[in-house]
Amino acid sequence: MEEITNYKQHIDNAIAWLWSALPNLIMAILIFIVGLWVVRFLNNMVRKFFIRKDYDPALETFLQSFISIALKIILFVLVVTQLGVKSSSLVAIVGAAGLAIGLALQGSLSNFAGGVLILLFKPFKVGDFISAQGVDGTVKEITIFYTKLTTFGNQIAVLPNGKLSNDNLINYNTMSTRRDNIKIGIGYGSNIKNAKDILLQICAENENILEDPIPEVYVDALGDSSVNLTLRFWAHNTVFWPAHFYVIEEAKNRFDAAGIEIPFPQRDIHMK
Repeated sequence: MEEITNYKQHIDNAIAWLWSALPNLIMAILIFIVGLWVVRFLNNMVRKFFIRKDYDPALETFLQSFISIALKIILFVLVVTQLGVKSSSLVAIVGAAGLAIGLALQGSLSNFAGGVLILLFKPFKVGDFISAQGVDGTVKEITIFYTKLTTFGNQIAVLPNGKLSNDNLINYNTMSTRRDNIKIGIGYGSNIKNAKDILLQICAENENILEDPIPEVYVDALGDSSVNLTLRFWAHNTVFWPAHFYVIEEAKNRFDAAGIEIPFPQRDIHMK
Protein backbone atom coordinates (compact mmCIF):
# COMPACT_ATOMS: atom_id res chain seq x y z
CA MET A 1 0.00 0.00 0.00
CA GLU A 2 2.85 2.35 0.84
CA GLU A 3 4.47 1.68 -2.55
CA ILE A 4 1.25 2.59 -4.36
CA THR A 5 1.03 5.81 -2.37
CA ASN A 6 4.63 6.74 -3.24
CA TYR A 7 4.02 5.94 -6.91
CA LYS A 8 0.92 8.16 -6.94
CA GLN A 9 2.86 10.95 -5.25
CA HIS A 10 5.59 10.76 -7.95
CA ILE A 11 2.93 10.99 -10.66
CA ASP A 12 1.34 13.99 -8.96
CA ASN A 13 4.73 15.69 -8.63
CA ALA A 14 5.50 15.05 -12.31
CA ILE A 15 2.15 16.48 -13.38
CA ALA A 16 2.61 19.50 -11.14
CA TRP A 17 6.11 20.10 -12.59
CA LEU A 18 4.79 19.72 -16.13
CA TRP A 19 2.06 22.29 -15.53
CA SER A 20 4.56 24.70 -13.99
CA ALA A 21 7.04 24.18 -16.83
CA LEU A 22 4.44 24.22 -19.61
CA PRO A 23 4.40 28.03 -20.09
CA ASN A 24 8.19 28.11 -20.41
CA LEU A 25 8.11 25.13 -22.79
CA ILE A 26 5.48 26.77 -25.00
CA MET A 27 7.40 30.05 -24.98
CA ALA A 28 10.64 28.20 -25.85
CA ILE A 29 8.93 26.52 -28.82
CA LEU A 30 7.59 29.89 -30.00
CA ILE A 31 11.03 31.45 -29.64
CA PHE A 32 12.52 28.57 -31.60
CA ILE A 33 9.99 28.85 -34.45
CA VAL A 34 10.13 32.64 -34.64
CA GLY A 35 13.90 32.55 -34.24
CA LEU A 36 14.33 30.23 -37.21
CA TRP A 37 12.23 32.63 -39.30
CA VAL A 38 14.35 35.59 -38.13
CA VAL A 39 17.59 33.72 -38.88
CA ARG A 40 16.34 32.88 -42.38
CA PHE A 41 15.24 36.50 -42.90
CA LEU A 42 18.58 37.92 -41.73
CA ASN A 43 20.49 35.44 -43.93
CA ASN A 44 18.50 36.61 -46.95
CA MET A 45 19.17 40.25 -46.03
CA VAL A 46 22.90 39.55 -45.78
CA ARG A 47 22.89 37.74 -49.12
CA LYS A 48 21.06 40.64 -50.84
CA PHE A 49 23.46 43.12 -49.24
CA PHE A 50 26.47 41.30 -50.67
CA ILE A 51 24.81 41.10 -54.08
CA ARG A 52 24.24 44.87 -54.13
CA LYS A 53 27.75 45.69 -52.92
CA ASP A 54 29.44 43.22 -55.30
CA TYR A 55 32.06 41.98 -52.84
CA ASP A 56 34.50 39.13 -53.44
CA PRO A 57 32.36 35.94 -53.87
CA ALA A 58 34.73 34.03 -51.58
CA LEU A 59 34.22 36.59 -48.81
CA GLU A 60 30.46 36.52 -49.36
CA THR A 61 30.07 32.75 -48.96
CA PHE A 62 32.44 32.65 -45.98
CA LEU A 63 30.65 35.43 -44.08
CA GLN A 64 27.21 34.06 -44.92
CA SER A 65 28.17 30.67 -43.48
CA PHE A 66 29.71 32.28 -40.39
CA ILE A 67 26.74 34.60 -39.74
CA SER A 68 24.25 31.74 -40.18
CA ILE A 69 26.05 29.56 -37.63
CA ALA A 70 26.45 32.45 -35.16
CA LEU A 71 22.73 33.32 -35.33
CA LYS A 72 21.74 29.69 -34.75
CA ILE A 73 24.01 29.53 -31.68
CA ILE A 74 22.37 32.68 -30.28
CA LEU A 75 18.94 31.15 -30.92
CA PHE A 76 19.98 27.99 -29.08
CA VAL A 77 21.11 30.04 -26.06
CA LEU A 78 17.79 31.93 -25.99
CA VAL A 79 15.75 28.73 -26.14
CA VAL A 80 17.75 26.99 -23.42
CA THR A 81 17.58 30.07 -21.17
CA GLN A 82 13.79 30.21 -21.62
CA LEU A 83 13.56 26.59 -20.45
CA GLY A 84 14.94 27.67 -17.09
CA VAL A 85 18.63 26.99 -17.37
CA LYS A 86 20.52 29.71 -15.48
CA SER A 87 23.06 31.82 -17.32
CA SER A 88 25.89 30.77 -14.99
CA SER A 89 25.04 27.11 -15.48
CA LEU A 90 24.74 27.63 -19.24
CA VAL A 91 28.18 29.26 -19.35
CA ALA A 92 29.66 26.29 -17.48
CA ILE A 93 27.91 23.81 -19.76
CA VAL A 94 28.95 25.67 -22.88
CA GLY A 95 32.53 25.89 -21.60
CA ALA A 96 32.72 22.17 -20.90
CA ALA A 97 30.99 21.32 -24.16
CA GLY A 98 33.28 23.71 -26.02
CA LEU A 99 36.35 22.00 -24.61
CA ALA A 100 35.03 18.54 -25.50
CA ILE A 101 33.94 19.64 -28.96
CA GLY A 102 37.25 21.42 -29.52
CA LEU A 103 39.19 18.26 -28.75
CA ALA A 104 36.88 16.15 -30.89
CA LEU A 105 36.80 18.58 -33.82
CA GLN A 106 40.40 19.71 -34.06
CA GLY A 107 40.29 19.13 -37.81
CA SER A 108 37.22 21.37 -38.19
CA LEU A 109 38.84 24.14 -36.17
CA SER A 110 41.92 23.81 -38.36
CA ASN A 111 39.70 24.10 -41.43
CA PHE A 112 38.05 27.21 -40.01
CA ALA A 113 41.45 28.82 -39.37
CA GLY A 114 42.50 27.78 -42.88
CA GLY A 115 39.41 29.46 -44.33
CA VAL A 116 40.30 32.70 -42.53
CA LEU A 117 43.87 32.53 -43.89
CA ILE A 118 42.59 31.93 -47.43
CA LEU A 119 40.38 35.02 -47.20
CA LEU A 120 43.20 37.14 -45.75
CA PHE A 121 46.05 36.15 -48.08
CA LYS A 122 43.92 35.21 -51.14
CA PRO A 123 46.06 32.43 -52.70
CA PHE A 124 43.03 31.88 -54.94
CA LYS A 125 39.52 33.24 -55.44
CA VAL A 126 36.22 32.01 -56.84
CA GLY A 127 36.62 31.33 -60.56
CA ASP A 128 40.34 30.49 -60.43
CA PHE A 129 41.61 27.20 -61.83
CA ILE A 130 43.85 25.54 -59.23
CA SER A 131 45.65 22.27 -58.59
CA ALA A 132 45.76 21.10 -54.95
CA GLN A 133 45.55 17.88 -52.95
CA GLY A 134 45.80 15.90 -56.20
CA VAL A 135 42.68 17.58 -57.63
CA ASP A 136 42.46 20.03 -60.55
CA GLY A 137 39.40 22.24 -60.87
CA THR A 138 37.79 25.66 -60.90
CA VAL A 139 36.99 27.19 -57.50
CA LYS A 140 33.20 27.19 -57.12
CA GLU A 141 32.72 28.19 -53.50
CA ILE A 142 34.75 28.95 -50.35
CA THR A 143 32.93 28.22 -47.08
CA ILE A 144 34.16 28.45 -43.49
CA PHE A 145 35.36 24.83 -43.46
CA TYR A 146 35.70 23.63 -47.05
CA THR A 147 36.44 24.83 -50.58
CA LYS A 148 34.47 23.35 -53.48
CA LEU A 149 36.04 22.81 -56.91
CA THR A 150 34.37 21.97 -60.20
CA THR A 151 36.55 19.39 -61.96
CA PHE A 152 37.01 18.76 -65.70
CA GLY A 153 34.35 16.05 -65.50
CA ASN A 154 31.88 18.52 -63.91
CA GLN A 155 32.09 16.83 -60.52
CA ILE A 156 32.27 18.75 -57.26
CA ALA A 157 35.45 18.16 -55.24
CA VAL A 158 35.31 19.24 -51.58
CA LEU A 159 38.72 20.10 -50.10
CA PRO A 160 39.34 21.01 -46.42
CA ASN A 161 40.58 24.58 -45.93
CA GLY A 162 43.17 23.50 -43.36
CA LYS A 163 45.19 21.52 -45.90
CA LEU A 164 44.62 24.06 -48.66
CA SER A 165 46.14 26.85 -46.56
CA ASN A 166 49.19 24.81 -45.50
CA ASP A 167 50.12 22.54 -48.42
CA ASN A 168 51.42 23.22 -51.92
CA LEU A 169 48.96 24.75 -54.35
CA ILE A 170 49.17 25.89 -57.97
CA ASN A 171 46.96 28.75 -59.16
CA TYR A 172 46.86 28.84 -62.96
CA ASN A 173 44.95 32.14 -63.08
CA THR A 174 47.31 34.32 -61.08
CA MET A 175 49.19 35.21 -64.27
CA SER A 176 47.33 36.09 -67.46
CA THR A 177 49.58 33.91 -69.66
CA ARG A 178 50.95 30.39 -69.33
CA ARG A 179 53.83 28.48 -70.92
CA ASP A 180 53.34 25.03 -72.39
CA ASN A 181 56.03 22.34 -72.63
CA ILE A 182 55.27 19.66 -75.21
CA LYS A 183 57.69 16.75 -75.60
CA ILE A 184 57.78 14.95 -78.95
CA GLY A 185 60.14 12.12 -79.90
CA ILE A 186 61.45 11.63 -83.45
CA GLY A 187 63.48 8.79 -84.93
CA TYR A 188 67.28 8.91 -85.02
CA GLY A 189 67.13 8.79 -88.78
CA SER A 190 64.87 11.87 -89.02
CA ASN A 191 66.08 15.39 -89.81
CA ILE A 192 66.13 17.35 -86.53
CA LYS A 193 66.19 20.78 -88.18
CA ASN A 194 63.24 19.92 -90.38
CA ALA A 195 61.24 18.72 -87.36
CA LYS A 196 62.06 21.90 -85.43
CA ASP A 197 61.05 24.10 -88.37
CA ILE A 198 57.71 22.29 -88.64
CA LEU A 199 56.94 22.81 -84.95
CA LEU A 200 57.83 26.50 -85.11
CA GLN A 201 55.72 26.91 -88.25
CA ILE A 202 52.74 25.39 -86.46
CA CYS A 203 53.13 27.93 -83.66
CA ALA A 204 53.49 30.82 -86.09
CA GLU A 205 50.23 29.91 -87.86
CA ASN A 206 48.14 29.58 -84.68
CA GLU A 207 46.63 32.86 -83.50
CA ASN A 208 46.26 31.56 -79.94
CA ILE A 209 50.03 31.22 -79.51
CA LEU A 210 51.84 34.41 -78.55
CA GLU A 211 54.68 35.76 -80.68
CA ASP A 212 56.38 37.30 -77.64
CA PRO A 213 57.96 35.45 -75.91
CA ILE A 214 58.83 33.60 -79.10
CA PRO A 215 58.20 29.83 -79.31
CA GLU A 216 61.33 27.69 -78.92
CA VAL A 217 62.29 24.09 -79.72
CA TYR A 218 65.18 22.24 -78.07
CA VAL A 219 66.68 18.78 -78.22
CA ASP A 220 65.73 17.68 -74.73
CA ALA A 221 67.39 14.26 -74.61
CA LEU A 222 68.77 11.41 -76.67
CA GLY A 223 66.52 8.57 -75.60
CA ASP A 224 66.87 4.83 -76.09
CA SER A 225 64.80 4.84 -79.27
CA SER A 226 64.14 8.51 -80.09
CA VAL A 227 65.51 12.03 -80.17
CA ASN A 228 63.28 13.90 -77.74
CA LEU A 229 62.32 17.45 -78.69
CA THR A 230 60.70 19.97 -76.32
CA LEU A 231 58.48 22.70 -77.74
CA ARG A 232 57.85 25.71 -75.52
CA PHE A 233 55.31 28.41 -76.27
CA TRP A 234 53.13 30.91 -74.42
CA ALA A 235 49.36 31.45 -74.61
CA HIS A 236 46.68 33.28 -72.67
CA ASN A 237 44.90 31.20 -70.03
CA THR A 238 41.58 31.44 -71.84
CA VAL A 239 42.94 29.73 -74.98
CA PHE A 240 45.73 27.63 -73.50
CA TRP A 241 44.11 24.23 -73.91
CA PRO A 242 42.89 24.77 -77.49
CA ALA A 243 46.44 25.77 -78.44
CA HIS A 244 47.91 22.78 -76.59
CA PHE A 245 45.73 20.17 -78.30
CA TYR A 246 46.03 21.84 -81.70
CA VAL A 247 49.84 21.69 -81.63
CA ILE A 248 49.90 18.00 -80.69
CA GLU A 249 47.48 16.95 -83.42
CA GLU A 250 49.02 19.17 -86.10
CA ALA A 251 52.55 17.99 -85.25
CA LYS A 252 51.51 14.37 -85.85
CA ASN A 253 49.85 15.21 -89.18
CA ARG A 254 52.75 17.28 -90.50
CA PHE A 255 55.42 14.86 -89.34
CA ASP A 256 53.61 12.08 -91.20
CA ALA A 257 53.42 14.22 -94.34
CA ALA A 258 57.13 15.09 -94.11
CA GLY A 259 58.17 11.48 -93.48
CA ILE A 260 59.44 12.21 -89.97
CA GLU A 261 59.07 9.12 -87.81
CA ILE A 262 57.60 9.31 -84.33
CA PRO A 263 58.98 6.08 -82.82
CA PHE A 264 57.09 3.93 -80.35
CA PRO A 265 58.34 1.16 -78.05
CA GLN A 266 58.78 -2.08 -79.94
CA ARG A 267 60.67 -5.37 -79.59
CA ASP A 268 62.12 -7.61 -82.27
CA ILE A 269 61.90 -11.37 -81.57
CA HIS A 270 64.15 -13.77 -83.53
CA MET A 271 63.04 -17.41 -83.64
CA LYS A 272 65.78 -20.07 -83.99
